[in-house]
Amino acid sequence: MELPLSLKSRATSASESSSVVSGQADLLDIPNASEVQAGKKSIIATLLAQSSRHLFGPTSAPTLPLKHQVVSIEGLLSKLSYLKPDEISQIKKAFQYSDAAHLGQYRHSGEPYITHPVAVAELCATWKLDAASIMAALMHDVIEDTGSTKAELVERFGTKVAELVEGLTKLDKLEFQSHAEAQAESFRKMFMAMARDVRVILVKLADRTHNMRTLDAVPMEKRRRVAAETIEIYAPIAHRLGLNLIYRELQDLSFRYSMPMRFRVIEQAVKRARGNRKEMVEKILQSARMAFAKSDLVVDLQGREKTLFSIYSKMRAKHVNFSQVLDVYAFRVTVSSIDECYRALGILHALFKPMPGKFKDYIAIPKLNGYQSLHTTLIGPSGVPVEFQIRTSDMHAVAEAGVAAHWAYKDGAPDMSEVQNRAHQWLQSLIDIQDSSGDPQEFLEHVKIDLFPDAVYVFTPKGHIRALPRGATALDFAYSIHSDLGNTCVAVKINGLQLPLRSELKNGDIIEVVTSASSQPNPGWLAFVRTGKARAAIRHSLKTKHYSESLQLGERLLMSALRQQGVDAALLTTEVWEKLLHWTGDKTREEACVNIALGRRSPQELAIRLKILLDEEGTGDQMRLDSADWVATQLEPTYSHQRQAIIVDGREGNSISFQSCCHPIPGDNIIGYLGKGEGLHIHTNDCPHALRMLSKDGDKWVEVEWGKEINREFEVDLAIDTRQGKGVLARVASSITSADTNILNVSMDDRYKEDSVVIRFTIQVSDRLHLSKVMRNLRSNHDVMRVTRTRSE
Repeated sequence: MELPLSLKSRATSASESSSVVSGQADLLDIPNASEVQAGKKSIIATLLAQSSRHLFGPTSAPTLPLKHQVVSIEGLLSKLSYLKPDEISQIKKAFQYSDAAHLGQYRHSGEPYITHPVAVAELCATWKLDAASIMAALMHDVIEDTGSTKAELVERFGTKVAELVEGLTKLDKLEFQSHAEAQAESFRKMFMAMARDVRVILVKLADRTHNMRTLDAVPMEKRRRVAAETIEIYAPIAHRLGLNLIYRELQDLSFRYSMPMRFRVIEQAVKRARGNRKEMVEKILQSARMAFAKSDLVVDLQGREKTLFSIYSKMRAKHVNFSQVLDVYAFRVTVSSIDECYRALGILHALFKPMPGKFKDYIAIPKLNGYQSLHTTLIGPSGVPVEFQIRTSDMHAVAEAGVAAHWAYKDGAPDMSEVQNRAHQWLQSLIDIQDSSGDPQEFLEHVKIDLFPDAVYVFTPKGHIRALPRGATALDFAYSIHSDLGNTCVAVKINGLQLPLRSELKNGDIIEVVTSASSQPNPGWLAFVRTGKARAAIRHSLKTKHYSESLQLGERLLMSALRQQGVDAALLTTEVWEKLLHWTGDKTREEACVNIALGRRSPQELAIRLKILLDEEGTGDQMRLDSADWVATQLEPTYSHQRQAIIVDGREGNSISFQSCCHPIPGDNIIGYLGKGEGLHIHTNDCPHALRMLSKDGDKWVEVEWGKEINREFEVDLAIDTRQGKGVLARVASSITSADTNILNVSMDDRYKEDSVVIRFTIQVSDRLHLSKVMRNLRSNHDVMRVTRTRSE
């Protein structure tokens, strides 16, 4: 019996299959064959010309091995009744094309690779995505894994489908120094594609969900890597877009493969508890149904178990064992209107006592991803806490499918749902972060910060509500309005009171931002802002507005490191620099130096690399730089070969910051720390905070010294023990100002003493001699018992 054409194609030898680039092949088992592009196109053309009856009907050869079975899309077609006949016809053509393109490729399970795109398309069809999305799902790997081109897809299926497929394609042609850098750039590309068209991420989430469902066939090492990537990136994205069903499934699957032993232990514990608590669950359901029936309220009441990952997370967060996690079950009440939601809440509160502080109204104030429900925790039978979620049927659809609920994609459609509008706003914010980020890894770091699970809701002075991540500060609020507002922010008023920019926001706060045109971002802001948008905007401003400062600092740091390695900068040729830039990935020498100043590159690392490159070139020829090489012409005359430390004189601007934990002043022994993206931080040698960081991260510390001429003043904290009495504060302040010193801040300890009080001053001095003069003046004051220079721990 002769096999049908597509069956023959899957039985072809590896030599007939096309070469495949790496990418989705994490879950592929692809023959190692040479690419015969012309031959491949001929095969595809022949296959597409054949009758498709065996492709769209049930499998007719179930006894064949997995590799040789015909793949059916009957299941997919049965879910496409919401599409037009001509759209379904196009989807069939996309399947034929993908089936032919993936000729000779198999998954680790042994199945033909085409089974994966079909499964992804079926998941997209359950969300009722449009025809273009289904076609992109079927062909999402053809560019990456088969050598097909975007131009070819444009010709056959149109521009929109081709752009969706391209957005789903990983990077495979570029060279990266590390897997982390390649991964970060791939994610950056994906985020930018989904910012342009949210359908990209919906198909990508369907792709990742099917991969996770079939992860058993993958080697253990890859399982753990894919699971970690899923829990870190894809599950939070699903949550951020409101796809809670996918979010919960990805969490549990990631938990299963990243921590298999813990997963099995909790799974068994839940199975045992299911039997023990069955009677209690039935009793709660029966009581609630009777209460609703008496009130003539028609509801759909369902009970469900919490996911294994959420149970594990709760055990870990609260340091409890499984038996102490009482709310393993939750109950969902679905009604027909918002009014009935609140009626149902009253009925339940009359039936069981509510737990104080355990009620949340997400209907009045929806979550960031559009989720709406009333949440209440009640004291059920035997004192067991029981959680109820009350929502309408429309809210339930959004709660389960989020941005994919009731999908109807139109370019710039004004009638998009509130959920889709929220998703669109968040995706657009990714473009702002991309514009402000210096490299893919920094961009990914900012996006991870924004993939937060919880939020705090605050108000503008005009009453507009804004959602920010829990822990966000007043400065984050300013940046959430507009980057320029954050950059020029000088003060904030929270509920009418002027408070520090670092003040953490609480639900219901009303925030007013005070700005000044002359204000600029401070590197110290990076230490407390919470949102990715704020961090990206601050770093971008520091990088652009203070580029020259960072460049000079980077040059000085590199020269110092070169001298420590015994490298004569005059021997660095243009060829050596080009090799170094190829190694670092920087475009210019200036960019390399700026990255040093911002802590992205270690000056010692670059100096060692330059030394290696010089050794390879041969230094005996005493090669000299040409006139375009700034190292010899600009730096060498300025800094002597003998000086090892970086000289600071307080005029470096924002590229160097003097840390508030120890307030270094001229005359103190100091040391410098290169914080990533934050410039050079100066600490005193005995600063407790610096000593702790030095023990953990010794590579980022550099030697620094004070310059001979200092043209600015520095902050110092003093604690002054004084006697109790009238006018003491005024007399102490007078002693300080008489030493030609400015007082920046004053406070008094809360601890009450009968005969004394501790007054704390922040003052400005030029150096240690100036500070000594201030302290002598204070000690000569008969009200002062002791003066101490203080540092924060």
